[in-house]
Amino acid sequence: MAKKAGHRGRFVLTYDCAFLALLMDSLEDGPVSGKQRRCLFHPLKKRYIVDSNSAVEYASDINILLSYYNLKDKWQDERNLLGPAGMAVLKKGYGKVKKKYPELAAEIERELSRLHELERRKCDSIDEASEPFARMMQTVFQQARASERIGKVLGWIGYNLGKWIYILDAYDDIEDNIKNGSYNPLVVQYRYESSEGVNSFRERIKEKAEFILIYSLSELEKAFSLLDIRKNKSILDNIIYRGLLVRTRNVLQMGADCHEKSV
Repeated sequence: MAKKAGHRGRFVLTYDCAFLALLMDSLEDGPVSGKQRRCLFHPLKKRYIVDSNSAVEYASDINILLSYYNLKDKWQDERNLLGPAGMAVLKKGYGKVKKKYPELAAEIERELSRLHELERRKCDSIDEASEPFARMMQTVFQQARASERIGKVLGWIGYNLGKWIYILDAYDDIEDNIKNGSYNPLVVQYRYESSEGVNSFRERIKEKAEFILIYSLSELEKAFSLLDIRKNKSILDNIIYRGLLVRTRNVLQMGADCHEKSV
């Protein structure tokens, strides 16, 4: 990321794209190469840093692209000053990546435009509201591999990961969104009333949200099982079969904990 967006651009690294790099690399036969180096964020202790390869480069490009759009969104929707500041840092790298993947960038922009339109008209369906982000992630993952079969499998992983991310974030942000009056599909669909209280509302819709989240993870797991994983399997298994589920439970449980304290 530093090669395209400068060292400051490394601050926008996301777990989603790190996972994409790990997943893509797991489908290759060649061994991972690298050496112990000092990292900008951990300068005191050397870390094993992987040399650049096709998986890392693609995930890095996607990270820059998605981060730029996310920062743009923050500025347009919230007038958050982090938006234009971050966009200025990523502008050069964003331009390079967009030129390298013009069709992919155009497709991402179309899906984000659909998402903004749904949010603008306060869509009252969590399934409909989450669809553009899920499709965007599907495209990103599917284009990571030229093989049509593998591409479709990766695409289904991306679709369900995207849906899981969107819905889990919506549940996690319920309290903040209610306080600042910003759109949240769960709040709209299940008709939050101020007399009910945030914690009671979260508890009321918990099972409904959990059903959709667990179903998305189940579909992700099914697609993952179809891949010929050649390395990194223990790490990927831990993320997919344990890590995502633990994260889901933690976010859902947070509302229950708050409810118990208030009682």
